[in-house]
Amino acid sequence: MLRQTEAVIFDLDGTLVDSMWVWQAVDVDYMEKYKLTEPEGFYEGIEGKSMREVAEYYLDCFSEIPSTAEAVQEEWIAMAIEKYRTQVPLKSGVKEFLMHLKQQGIRVGIATSNVRELAEAVLESHGIAQYFDVICTACDVKAGKPSPDVYLKAAEELKVSPKACLVFEDVPNGIEAGRRAGMRVCAVEDSYTQEQREKKQQLADYYIQDYFEILDGVYV
Repeated sequence: MLRQTEAVIFDLDGTLVDSMWVWQAVDVDYMEKYKLTEPEGFYEGIEGKSMREVAEYYLDCFSEIPSTAEAVQEEWIAMAIEKYRTQVPLKSGVKEFLMHLKQQGIRVGIATSNVRELAEAVLESHGIAQYFDVICTACDVKAGKPSPDVYLKAAEELKVSPKACLVFEDVPNGIEAGRRAGMRVCAVEDSYTQEQREKKQQLADYYIQDYFEILDGVYV
Protein backbone atom coordinates (compact mmCIF):
# COMPACT_ATOMS: atom_id res chain seq x y z
CA MET A 1 0.00 0.00 0.00
CA LEU A 2 2.79 2.42 0.85
CA ARG A 3 4.99 1.51 -2.12
CA GLN A 4 5.71 4.64 -4.22
CA THR A 5 3.80 6.75 -1.67
CA GLU A 6 5.49 10.06 -0.87
CA ALA A 7 2.70 11.50 1.28
CA VAL A 8 -0.24 10.23 3.30
CA ILE A 9 -3.22 12.55 3.77
CA PHE A 10 -5.81 11.77 6.43
CA ASP A 11 -9.33 12.93 6.92
CA LEU A 12 -9.88 13.65 10.64
CA ASP A 13 -13.31 12.72 11.99
CA GLY A 14 -14.06 9.00 11.79
CA THR A 15 -10.65 8.38 10.20
CA LEU A 16 -7.99 9.46 12.69
CA VAL A 17 -10.30 9.89 15.68
CA ASP A 18 -13.63 8.41 16.83
CA SER A 19 -15.47 11.71 16.94
CA MET A 20 -18.63 11.31 14.87
CA TRP A 21 -20.63 10.77 18.06
CA VAL A 22 -19.73 14.31 19.12
CA TRP A 23 -21.55 15.78 16.14
CA GLN A 24 -24.57 13.59 16.77
CA ALA A 25 -24.69 14.94 20.33
CA VAL A 26 -24.18 18.54 19.19
CA ASP A 27 -26.86 18.13 16.55
CA VAL A 28 -29.41 16.75 19.04
CA ASP A 29 -28.73 19.59 21.49
CA TYR A 30 -28.85 22.23 18.76
CA MET A 31 -32.08 20.86 17.28
CA GLU A 32 -33.69 20.81 20.72
CA LYS A 33 -32.51 24.33 21.53
CA TYR A 34 -34.15 25.81 18.43
CA LYS A 35 -37.03 23.27 18.25
CA LEU A 36 -36.03 22.07 14.78
CA THR A 37 -37.12 18.94 12.91
CA GLU A 38 -34.89 17.79 10.07
CA PRO A 39 -36.51 17.19 6.67
CA GLU A 40 -36.10 13.92 4.77
CA GLY A 41 -32.60 13.46 3.35
CA PHE A 42 -31.21 16.21 5.58
CA TYR A 43 -28.11 14.36 6.81
CA GLU A 44 -27.19 13.00 3.38
CA GLY A 45 -27.00 16.62 2.24
CA ILE A 46 -24.43 17.42 4.92
CA GLU A 47 -21.88 14.65 4.31
CA GLY A 48 -18.43 15.98 3.42
CA LYS A 49 -19.35 19.65 3.54
CA SER A 50 -17.17 22.17 5.36
CA MET A 51 -18.53 23.55 8.61
CA ARG A 52 -19.24 26.82 6.84
CA GLU A 53 -21.24 25.00 4.15
CA VAL A 54 -23.14 22.99 6.79
CA ALA A 55 -24.01 26.18 8.69
CA GLU A 56 -25.31 27.74 5.46
CA TYR A 57 -27.24 24.53 4.76
CA TYR A 58 -28.89 24.75 8.19
CA LEU A 59 -29.89 28.35 7.58
CA ASP A 60 -31.37 27.41 4.20
CA CYS A 61 -33.38 24.57 5.75
CA PHE A 62 -34.48 26.30 8.95
CA SER A 63 -35.70 29.88 8.69
CA GLU A 64 -36.38 29.86 12.44
CA ILE A 65 -32.67 29.95 13.33
CA PRO A 66 -32.05 33.58 14.41
CA SER A 67 -28.40 33.67 13.41
CA THR A 68 -25.70 34.00 10.76
CA ALA A 69 -23.53 31.20 9.40
CA GLU A 70 -20.56 32.55 11.35
CA ALA A 71 -22.53 32.62 14.61
CA VAL A 72 -23.84 29.08 14.02
CA GLN A 73 -20.28 27.81 13.55
CA GLU A 74 -19.09 29.54 16.72
CA GLU A 75 -21.93 27.97 18.69
CA TRP A 76 -21.14 24.48 17.36
CA ILE A 77 -17.42 24.86 18.13
CA ALA A 78 -18.17 25.98 21.68
CA MET A 79 -20.42 22.93 22.14
CA ALA A 80 -17.81 20.51 20.76
CA ILE A 81 -14.35 21.69 21.78
CA GLU A 82 -14.21 20.31 25.31
CA LYS A 83 -15.30 16.90 24.04
CA TYR A 84 -12.52 17.03 21.43
CA ARG A 85 -9.99 17.85 24.13
CA THR A 86 -11.06 15.24 26.67
CA GLN A 87 -13.42 12.58 25.28
CA VAL A 88 -12.48 11.79 21.66
CA PRO A 89 -10.21 8.72 21.31
CA LEU A 90 -7.78 7.88 18.51
CA LYS A 91 -8.73 5.15 16.06
CA SER A 92 -6.94 1.86 16.74
CA GLY A 93 -3.30 1.86 15.59
CA VAL A 94 -3.18 5.54 14.61
CA LYS A 95 -0.20 6.57 16.74
CA GLU A 96 1.81 3.50 15.79
CA PHE A 97 1.07 4.06 12.09
CA LEU A 98 2.09 7.71 12.32
CA MET A 99 5.38 6.67 13.92
CA HIS A 100 5.93 4.19 11.07
CA LEU A 101 5.30 6.87 8.44
CA LYS A 102 7.78 9.16 10.19
CA GLN A 103 10.40 6.41 10.20
CA GLN A 104 9.82 5.82 6.48
CA GLY A 105 10.25 9.51 5.65
CA ILE A 106 6.71 9.80 4.29
CA ARG A 107 5.18 13.26 4.61
CA VAL A 108 1.85 13.45 6.45
CA GLY A 109 -1.08 15.86 6.20
CA ILE A 110 -4.70 16.31 7.19
CA ALA A 111 -7.51 17.35 4.85
CA THR A 112 -10.63 17.79 6.95
CA SER A 113 -14.14 19.22 6.67
CA ASN A 114 -13.79 20.24 10.31
CA VAL A 115 -12.32 23.53 11.52
CA ARG A 116 -8.66 24.01 12.42
CA GLU A 117 -9.43 24.85 16.05
CA LEU A 118 -10.99 21.44 16.75
CA ALA A 119 -8.41 19.55 14.69
CA GLU A 120 -5.52 21.11 16.59
CA ALA A 121 -7.28 20.56 19.94
CA VAL A 122 -7.65 16.79 19.46
CA LEU A 123 -4.17 16.30 17.96
CA GLU A 124 -2.54 18.17 20.82
CA SER A 125 -4.57 16.33 23.46
CA HIS A 126 -3.22 13.01 22.14
CA GLY A 127 0.34 14.26 21.69
CA ILE A 128 0.46 13.56 17.94
CA ALA A 129 0.46 17.06 16.45
CA GLN A 130 4.18 16.80 15.67
CA TYR A 131 3.57 14.01 13.14
CA PHE A 132 1.66 16.27 10.74
CA ASP A 133 3.42 18.50 8.24
CA VAL A 134 0.26 20.34 7.17
CA ILE A 135 -3.38 20.71 8.23
CA CYS A 136 -5.82 21.84 5.55
CA THR A 137 -9.51 22.44 6.15
CA ALA A 138 -12.41 22.67 3.73
CA CYS A 139 -12.93 26.21 5.02
CA ASP A 140 -9.64 27.11 3.31
CA VAL A 141 -10.90 26.18 -0.19
CA LYS A 142 -13.82 27.02 -2.46
CA ALA A 143 -15.79 23.80 -1.99
CA GLY A 144 -15.93 20.95 0.50
CA LYS A 145 -15.92 17.24 -0.27
CA PRO A 146 -16.72 15.54 -2.66
CA SER A 147 -14.89 18.36 -4.44
CA PRO A 148 -11.16 17.46 -4.52
CA ASP A 149 -10.11 20.98 -3.50
CA VAL A 150 -8.98 20.29 0.07
CA TYR A 151 -6.93 17.23 -0.97
CA LEU A 152 -5.28 19.10 -3.83
CA LYS A 153 -4.43 21.94 -1.44
CA ALA A 154 -2.89 19.48 1.02
CA ALA A 155 -0.77 17.92 -1.72
CA GLU A 156 0.35 21.37 -2.85
CA GLU A 157 1.38 22.35 0.68
CA LEU A 158 3.16 19.01 1.13
CA LYS A 159 4.94 19.67 -2.20
CA VAL A 160 3.98 16.22 -3.47
CA SER A 161 2.25 15.20 -6.72
CA PRO A 162 -1.35 14.02 -6.16
CA LYS A 163 -0.55 10.67 -7.81
CA ALA A 164 2.08 10.04 -5.10
CA CYS A 165 -0.46 10.59 -2.30
CA LEU A 166 -2.44 8.00 -0.36
CA VAL A 167 -5.66 9.19 1.30
CA PHE A 168 -7.43 7.71 4.33
CA GLU A 169 -11.18 8.41 4.53
CA ASP A 170 -14.29 7.16 6.31
CA VAL A 171 -17.24 8.43 4.22
CA PRO A 172 -18.17 8.02 0.53
CA ASN A 173 -18.02 11.75 -0.26
CA GLY A 174 -14.52 11.91 1.21
CA ILE A 175 -13.42 8.85 -0.76
CA GLU A 176 -14.82 10.46 -3.89
CA ALA A 177 -12.91 13.67 -3.13
CA GLY A 178 -9.63 11.78 -2.88
CA ARG A 179 -10.30 9.89 -6.11
CA ARG A 180 -11.19 13.11 -7.94
CA ALA A 181 -7.88 14.54 -6.76
CA GLY A 182 -6.11 11.69 -8.57
CA MET A 183 -5.02 9.96 -5.36
CA ARG A 184 -5.31 6.38 -4.15
CA VAL A 185 -7.77 6.03 -1.28
CA CYS A 186 -8.01 3.65 1.66
CA ALA A 187 -11.42 3.50 3.37
CA VAL A 188 -11.43 3.12 7.14
CA GLU A 189 -14.04 1.20 9.13
CA ASP A 190 -16.19 3.42 11.33
CA SER A 191 -19.33 2.52 13.27
CA TYR A 192 -21.00 5.74 12.12
CA THR A 193 -20.92 4.58 8.47
CA GLN A 194 -21.62 0.85 8.88
CA GLU A 195 -24.59 1.07 6.52
CA GLN A 196 -22.31 2.51 3.83
CA ARG A 197 -19.60 -0.16 4.17
CA GLU A 198 -20.31 -1.80 0.81
CA LYS A 199 -20.35 1.54 -1.00
CA LYS A 200 -17.05 2.51 0.67
CA GLN A 201 -15.46 -0.78 -0.35
CA GLN A 202 -16.59 -0.26 -3.95
CA LEU A 203 -15.26 3.30 -4.15
CA ALA A 204 -11.90 2.82 -2.38
CA ASP A 205 -8.69 1.11 -3.47
CA TYR A 206 -8.27 -0.48 -0.03
CA TYR A 207 -10.40 -1.05 3.08
CA ILE A 208 -9.11 -1.49 6.63
CA GLN A 209 -10.67 -2.23 10.01
CA ASP A 210 -7.79 -0.44 11.77
CA TYR A 211 -4.25 0.76 11.13
CA PHE A 212 -2.66 -2.31 12.69
CA GLU A 213 -3.70 -4.21 9.55
CA ILE A 214 -1.19 -2.17 7.57
CA LEU A 215 1.54 -2.49 10.17
CA ASP A 216 0.95 -6.24 10.41
CA GLY A 217 1.38 -6.64 6.66
CA VAL A 218 -2.20 -7.35 5.62
CA TYR A 219 -1.62 -4.74 2.89
CA VAL A 220 1.84 -4.51 1.37
